[in-house]
Amino acid sequence: MTVNQTLKDVLETFKKGEISVKDAEMLIDGLRIEMVGDIARLDMGRNVRCGMPEVILGEGKAPEHLAEIIYKHVEVSGRCIATRVTPEMMALVKKRCRVSDISCTYNERARTLVVSRLPPVKKHGGVVGIITAGTSDIGVAEEARIIAEETGCIVRTAYDVGAAGIHRLFPAIKELMDSDVFIVAAGREGTLPVIVAGLVDRPVIGVPVSTGYGYMGKGEAALASMLQACSVLTVVNIDAGFTAGAFAAKIAGMVGSK
Repeated sequence: MTVNQTLKDVLETFKKGEISVKDAEMLIDGLRIEMVGDIARLDMGRNVRCGMPEVILGEGKAPEHLAEIIYKHVEVSGRCIATRVTPEMMALVKKRCRVSDISCTYNERARTLVVSRLPPVKKHGGVVGIITAGTSDIGVAEEARIIAEETGCIVRTAYDVGAAGIHRLFPAIKELMDSDVFIVAAGREGTLPVIVAGLVDRPVIGVPVSTGYGYMGKGEAALASMLQACSVLTVVNIDAGFTAGAFAAKIAGMVGSK
């Protein structure tokens, strides 16, 4: 899709016979914006343009605004994913959606909410393997899992297999070897993603987690360690479970759709 196209551009291109009706429909869908009062502009065409649905960030939003945004999103598209959602926010969203018999599935550990009036997402066959170094990293890993599953991936997990007890890692990797891409979440010194990337022949996404304390704590040491990796490794921001899950889903989706 051409960047910054307007509806007029699309219609003029179709009028000239340069694109088909199907192409024009896709481009128009890709430009679709839904207003929620004067507080939000929902990008309903992101899935068409980018292959990834718009995901709502709950953090920083007023709970009543988040509830209205999610309700509108589900009303238009049938499904909405929201991250960084507190239990209080979830309760308000659930109350708002109850009147329309919309389901709300909340993972408190991941702080992630899936709101839907549609059947479960159809799997495309791509497989994402998710590994954590410790139990403190599971919340971020679970956010990644939910995002990947909600975009059609099969997800398999192995938690608490960190470098402090490296013998735990090898049976876990063996169980996940059919994965098309790995997400590895680790805090403190962030060693595990580097090790995994040196053992497997698939893409590895490292997620530094904000565990650890003192000098370069809160994920900073983990981020620096992953960025300095001698193994081939992609690294996302600290606690960026959504980004890791979305990027892994794109890779697995390309494999699964073949």
